[in-house]
Amino acid sequence: MAQADEQEWLVRAKQGDTAAFAALVGRYQTAVFNVAYRFMGDRQDAEDAAQETFVRAFRALDTFDVKRPFAPWIKRIAANHCLNRLEAAKIRPATTESDLSAPGEAAANLDKWAHRSPNPEQTLLAQEQAGRIRAAIVALPPRYRAVIELRHFQQMAYDEIAAALERPLSSVKSDLFRARKMLAKKLKEREE
Repeated sequence: MAQADEQEWLVRAKQGDTAAFAALVGRYQTAVFNVAYRFMGDRQDAEDAAQETFVRAFRALDTFDVKRPFAPWIKRIAANHCLNRLEAAKIRPATTESDLSAPGEAAANLDKWAHRSPNPEQTLLAQEQAGRIRAAIVALPPRYRAVIELRHFQQMAYDEIAAALERPLSSVKSDLFRARKMLAKKLKEREE
C-alpha cells in the first residue's frame, strides 16, 4: 500500500467513511494483535484488546494528524490500552505451552544462521528460544513489559516511549534497564 493511499484512507475515515477505516483496520490488524498478544499473553484477551484498540482509534480519529504515520499511533493506543487493562486488573497473564510454541510467533530473530536456510533442528532451537524469551517477557510486571514492547518490538525512541506512557524520560530509561536485568535473570533461571 502506498503512503498516499493510507493518507487518503485517513482523510476519508476522519470524515466518517467507515469503509476507509475498515481498510486501515485490515492493514494494521495483525500488527495491533501482535502488540496486544505480547502484552496480554493470551489469544482471547489479545483479540479483545485489539478490537477495543480500533474502537478507541476510531473515536479519537479526529485528533489524529494525517500528516503523521498511522502505525506508531495505533500501536501506541494498543500498548496503552493493554497496559491500562493489566494495571487495572492487576492480573498476571496466563501462558500456556501451546501459546509459547505457536509457529511463526517468534518475537525476535534468534537464527544464528541468518545467511543460509536453517535446518529443522536449528528452526526448532530458535522457536524454543523465542518461546522462552516470550514467556519471560510475559512474566514481567506490566510497566516493564511496556517499555520492552515499545523499545524492542515497536522500535520506539526513548522520548517516544516517554510520551506514549506519559512518564519522565529518566523513568523510562530506568524501567528499561530494570526490565532487561529482570529478563536476563528469568532466562538464566529457566536455563538452569
